[in-house]
Amino acid sequence: MNSLSKYHLSEEPSIVSASVPGEKSAILLEEQRAIEGNVVSYPRSMPIAIKKAKGSIIEDVDGNRFIDFFSGCGVLNVGHGNDFVLDYVKEQQENLIHALDFPTENKMMLIRKILNHLPVHMQDDYKVSFGGPTGSDAVEAAIKLAKIKTGRDGIIAFTGGYHGMTSGALAVTSDTFFRNHLTSLMPNVHFIPYNYPYRSKTEGTNEIDGIEAFKSIFTNSHSGISKPAAIIVEPIQGEGGNIVPEEGYLEALVNIAHENDVLVIFDEIQSGFFRTGSFLEFMNTNAIPDIITFSKGFGGVGFPISGLIYKKEIEAWGPAAHIGTFRGNQVSIAAARGAFDFVEIHGIKEHTKTVGAYLMNKLKNIQGENPFIGEVRGRGMMIGVEFVRDKRTKEPFPELLKEFRQECFQKGLLFEVGGHHSNVMRLVPPLVTTHKIIDAAINVMEIAIESCMEKYVALDVY
Repeated sequence: MNSLSKYHLSEEPSIVSASVPGEKSAILLEEQRAIEGNVVSYPRSMPIAIKKAKGSIIEDVDGNRFIDFFSGCGVLNVGHGNDFVLDYVKEQQENLIHALDFPTENKMMLIRKILNHLPVHMQDDYKVSFGGPTGSDAVEAAIKLAKIKTGRDGIIAFTGGYHGMTSGALAVTSDTFFRNHLTSLMPNVHFIPYNYPYRSKTEGTNEIDGIEAFKSIFTNSHSGISKPAAIIVEPIQGEGGNIVPEEGYLEALVNIAHENDVLVIFDEIQSGFFRTGSFLEFMNTNAIPDIITFSKGFGGVGFPISGLIYKKEIEAWGPAAHIGTFRGNQVSIAAARGAFDFVEIHGIKEHTKTVGAYLMNKLKNIQGENPFIGEVRGRGMMIGVEFVRDKRTKEPFPELLKEFRQECFQKGLLFEVGGHHSNVMRLVPPLVTTHKIIDAAINVMEIAIESCMEKYVALDVY
């Protein structure tokens, strides 16, 4: 494999301003507060103004460089500003940018790449449909297709699930923070527990947690839930805390759903495009979905794109049944083609598995020395680190994680927080991240956690 070092601004953080945010960032952040809407969120926890970025490194307007283990919320799978991908973008921009849903060689090439990366036994049985530019658009389309196909309108979703911010996508998103002031979301959505091995596995039993609750929907006439059109589930929960369900869980869900003529939607918006080493996460299992949503990493370097991969046998809508002005933008499609080719030429699938295992081992070493890290979990470059007050009781410790995050930020490391209890460090680095960058990030974490430990021990607050 060719060296990936050249695809980064550097391979370590560098904080040059007297404080973070620096003077120039502070001015732009203040201007943003004055003239941009209050829904702005990321700069509140990561207060910087970005100037440029390349690979896994972001540089702010003050010249500070940060290791980006956030990847624009899991979007930049082949890194910021990847020159290989941008060559595809530049060529496409010179020829055609907007083409609605007309066929182009560019689009047909991408569809073939997507289908050819599915397991061989699936390739001839599925087709692709592009939606609007975001993952929420893909979720809306998937729900719509399932309802049209089955003639039913109920949807089963899962606690801890995140699927987007539009009305239908938000209705199947479990976090009530986003829903408290909204009373008119899509009706007939029911939530059941997601398989969460660290918190829900019953000791001494071979039963797969969550399966009986799902099965009872169909076997118990008093479940209160009529037969739904579909279930929507993340093969690995992202915002929920990068939770990898136990082996056999997804297969059992699919089997029960199909036995009851219910469609299965796998939301691969975060776990897809080689994030876990495989093209799509479900390919690490034996579960076969009817509909797959994709977005985020498919745009390669941040170009917006989304769509569905679904079984031909469930094709149920006709012309204009689902439209969108910006579906399948030609530049985004070219970026996706470039990202696919980059992954193949540079051996990114294997690199993701190798460097992901390297990062996991480093994190587990920290876990072994720290009483407040309950679990390190994940697959490939989708990793969760859960903070708890006590490893025995597993009581969440979001306060320590918040402090730890700020210490890391001040030293040049960016990451997001998630989880059912906001106590999970979510790591989704670009897949081009090198071992040297990981070593630098781990060094920041070790210094930051020691600083936090000293504070909490001194205050005796745990």
